[in-house]
Amino acid sequence: MPRCWLLTAGLLLLLLLLSPSVLCDAGSSQVDGAPPAKIGKGAGIGGTATAHFLRQHFGPEVQIDVFEKAEVGGRLATITVNHNDYESGGSIIHSLNLHMQDFVKELGLKYRRNVAGKTAVFNGAEVVLEETDWYLLDLFGLWWRYGISFLRLQMWVEEIMEKFMRIYKYQAHGYAFSSVEELLASLGGSGFINMTQRPLSDSLVELGVSQRFIHEIIAPIMRVNYNQNVSIPAFVGAVSLAGAQTNLWSVEGGNKLVCSGLLKLANANLLQAQVTSISPLRTGEAGQYQLGFTTDGETQSEVVYDVVVVATPLQDSVTSGIHFHNFSPPLAPLPGDYQHTVATIVHGYLNTSFFGFPDPRLFPFARVLTMDAPELFFNSAASVCPVNISAGFRRKQPQEAGVYKVFSPRPLDKAQLKTLFRPRPYHTTHHLEDLPQ
Repeated sequence: MPRCWLLTAGLLLLLLLLSPSVLCDAGSSQVDGAPPAKIGKGAGIGGTATAHFLRQHFGPEVQIDVFEKAEVGGRLATITVNHNDYESGGSIIHSLNLHMQDFVKELGLKYRRNVAGKTAVFNGAEVVLEETDWYLLDLFGLWWRYGISFLRLQMWVEEIMEKFMRIYKYQAHGYAFSSVEELLASLGGSGFINMTQRPLSDSLVELGVSQRFIHEIIAPIMRVNYNQNVSIPAFVGAVSLAGAQTNLWSVEGGNKLVCSGLLKLANANLLQAQVTSISPLRTGEAGQYQLGFTTDGETQSEVVYDVVVVATPLQDSVTSGIHFHNFSPPLAPLPGDYQHTVATIVHGYLNTSFFGFPDPRLFPFARVLTMDAPELFFNSAASVCPVNISAGFRRKQPQEAGVYKVFSPRPLDKAQLKTLFRPRPYHTTHHLEDLPQ
């Protein structure tokens, strides 16, 4: 059943300094008469994975600098509660993510042990759908309530994922694309392009999925994964639905260990700095770029690169802190918006009466997803397990104090916390700010 989809997109900056001879001979790890190439980027999963791949491609002569103003890991982050660490950002990984599987193997990391837990869907007044301990009974319940909508959805998602897996073959053969549209067209033809331009709800209705299934199953998944509704683009919705499958996993010790491990594997230099500006320079035939950054919030430094690649949200709704000067023509504003999503980590007792279970001992669910209702101020509430799970670990029962992760569009106020939890919960809020609308 649905869990928080792993979002690998984080605030990162990719800077690539390559001499012309490196660009002409990408297979060579030696650059005669040229200084070592320098590569810098953010330290999220995108930046650290790029560092790893570039080290593999260009060899030991490339100098890799990583600019990161915060902690290594970006959106892959943990938070400590009662002496245990919990995932506060991207918490799960799909089994078809072959790169992450390779990273875990190469870094000598381990898969975290899975702890079973049932899921329910809440409409604001009652639980409308609940998972049981019996798989066949769950299938019968889905068929009885929704007909064959769940089968149609499953086949649709599997078909999309099968096409998307072609990307690994393209990467293995060194194929590249000049635009996202070209990449999507090569993977799924015009169908993938159209899926980025129409709402998920329209695609599902055309597929024959019932409105009831869309409201009670699809909408809660979109709310917990992307803090949005079924008007989300169909392609993004399909990715979100793939993250609601059961073949998901995470890294023992925290998913962020992949980022720090890749950084070491790439032999990269970590610079605690905020990139503030990028401007073009002209030195002979080759164009270069001057990059400004601060290391303490005040002291401004500058460095020159041959190639700069920016891979961070630059929409007006996101404050990247990067300014582009003297570009001709000026860089046009990027379309689209980003929105805030809040994850609140709470240590306390879940108020099961709010969900219609006055006796917490009769509340069997580890996760509660919510339908799109105006009176519901949160998207999901889930009992979470630490990143290190011992052999004798068991999930806390609702009558016991446990650790919960609550996703919501806005920070929860005291009244809302008292609604969801019994008196005096300890809570820590972690803001996630990189979800596109």
